[in-house]
Amino acid sequence: MWPNRPVLLLVLSALLWSLGGVLIKSIEWNPLAIAGSRSLIAVLLLTAMFPGAWCRFSPGIGASAAAYAGTVTSFVLATKLTSAANAIFLQYTAPVYIALLSPILLQERTRGSDWFFVGWALLGVGTFFLDRFSPGGLWGMGFALLSGLFFGSFIISLRSQRESSPESAILYGNLLTVLLGLPFMWPPSHLATNWPWLVALGVFQLTLPYVLYANAIRHVRALDAALITFIEPVLNPLWVTLINHEAPTSWGLLGGALVLSATATRSILLARGN
Repeated sequence: MWPNRPVLLLVLSALLWSLGGVLIKSIEWNPLAIAGSRSLIAVLLLTAMFPGAWCRFSPGIGASAAAYAGTVTSFVLATKLTSAANAIFLQYTAPVYIALLSPILLQERTRGSDWFFVGWALLGVGTFFLDRFSPGGLWGMGFALLSGLFFGSFIISLRSQRESSPESAILYGNLLTVLLGLPFMWPPSHLATNWPWLVALGVFQLTLPYVLYANAIRHVRALDAALITFIEPVLNPLWVTLINHEAPTSWGLLGGALVLSATATRSILLARGN
């Protein structure tokens, strides 16, 4: 494999994921219905792309599927209940969980330089939203924090099964998300205006980036993967600012510069290491 290809796949995944905030906020519907509907689209697509994925199942795949479902469901809830900025910031606490758990679960040593880049990136994300936190939306903040925990667990679970089937984990994870959202999906709300956003969510923001991500993560360390995808928390609020007029402040510009510089620097070092 070309050495830089996994890095490029992870960057593309982050770009597609970054559309989540603006697409979710553009849909007037129950957040669990949104999560279930976009995962239903993903199930149909993944079944067509990987028909044999249904035949592969193991306890490890089940754990990955549960972590995946927790990630995507709690993130939609968080984005609807609080600002997109708050939701994406707290989801990106995932590298902290990875740095703590990888030495135990994956036998991957967390180096001093790793902690440096994690701290650098988290400082940037924190600065990006420094003056946006408020006592309101506590449920949304809680779901966002839960999304970070699930996201870290998903990364570690996939990383521990390098020779397994990530497509199966993602397929079963989407099925579980559909089941969680099913009671809230009927009757459909504002279908004429919502369906284009739902299709975009299911195809371009959910299915494609997770497939790219799951394949790329086989070739990089879990912590490296999380650091590269720090591009998402910068672009997610940017799209929301442009489309939904939920603008970050001047602190956001400083935070964005810190996050992008940490991501770019670590990505260059990773590419050179390969």
